[in-house]
Amino acid sequence: MRYAWMLLAAALLASAADMESRRLTADVALNLDPSSPLWSAASPVYAERGRRGEAEPESRTEIRSRWTDRNLYLLYASPYQHLYLKPNPSQTTETNHLWDWDVAEAFIGTEFEHIGHYTEYEVSPQGEWVDLDIDRDHPKAQGGIGWNSGFEAKARIDSAKKVWYAAMRIPFQSIGVKNPAPGTKLRINLYRIEGPPPDRVHVTWQPTQSDTFHVPEAFGTMTLADGK
Repeated sequence: MRYAWMLLAAALLASAADMESRRLTADVALNLDPSSPLWSAASPVYAERGRRGEAEPESRTEIRSRWTDRNLYLLYASPYQHLYLKPNPSQTTETNHLWDWDVAEAFIGTEFEHIGHYTEYEVSPQGEWVDLDIDRDHPKAQGGIGWNSGFEAKARIDSAKKVWYAAMRIPFQSIGVKNPAPGTKLRINLYRIEGPPPDRVHVTWQPTQSDTFHVPEAFGTMTLADGK
């Protein structure tokens, strides 16, 4: 069984789309300005297709990434048609079922031999957040909601331009990376949900070919790269 998983992992790694995270020399304050030094050197990727691969050009979401010895940084720039926001938001406590509202999401795994285990990070336009430890082979109590990664989240809405921004700073320790270095690879997929039901829009970096985002076989990879 372990050998079969290793063969599957090797095949997935060889065929996966790859994004790059560029190194920072030191940790910096999290910000939401794509033109700032934190983000301007990062090459973007785009979540611009539905779960089954259909084009979603009006919801094309730009994602950038940086990293340090301690943390992984992500920035989402999300054009919107309609915001669907939770009443009475809290930025100080975890919001379970945040995925029922507008949200940006990252699913990240490091176990190429056990792809059903990964962590999930979500941020809303109002700065609400939730993190989960997912194991599809050995489901955790309450879906992993009791886990705490210690990640930081920020968000803002630019109503004039109809774009909202979300940023995350995720400790590598929570992802399961002990010694991040150039060339380290992570398994990752990036998502966004927009608008009210029944016509919610689900956009993906790598389509899952399913009605759920929880398809680890569809993840791409992230390579940690040197800084410029």
